[in-house]
Amino acid sequence: MPLHMEAWEKAFVEFGEPYRPDFLDALRGMREEEIVALYNERYERNLDPRAVVDGKHAHFKKRVHLIEPVEPVVEVVNRFHEKLPMAVVSGGRRETVVLTLKGLGIEHCFPVVLTADDPIAPKPAPDLFLEAARRIAVAPERCHVFEDGHMGLDAARLAGMTATDVRDLGFEGDRP
Repeated sequence: MPLHMEAWEKAFVEFGEPYRPDFLDALRGMREEEIVALYNERYERNLDPRAVVDGKHAHFKKRVHLIEPVEPVVEVVNRFHEKLPMAVVSGGRRETVVLTLKGLGIEHCFPVVLTADDPIAPKPAPDLFLEAARRIAVAPERCHVFEDGHMGLDAARLAGMTATDVRDLGFEGDRP
């Protein structure tokens, strides 16, 4: 997440806007274009959501090689790969999600990856999580979610899933 927040900052500054980390942090998990639309509404701006998000992704791609894992989560992925079905559900674009998984060396662990590019209601609606559970053939109440945002935690709860807030693991510092 630190790289995403840095990319948001660069994109907003590039468009002449102040970086508002608290605003962005509160919307983690939401589709990025919707975040910009809410920014426009809240701060009475008229930014082009697609252009801002494209800028964010351009900045992110330049630094994707700096991604650092949330070690306890990657340990779970590696430990249970091919033992338990797993999926990724993200409010980000597929391209960025796949780059992130590849950068962490775990893309092969997830037969199901659902993103903002899929035509499914985004977080905080439970739909993405429920669709992931359906695709991996696991009842929602037997699924456990690792999340880094309030929207995703709410969506997991609404889906009837248990969840771990990875921010509680102490991995949201000032790392790149």
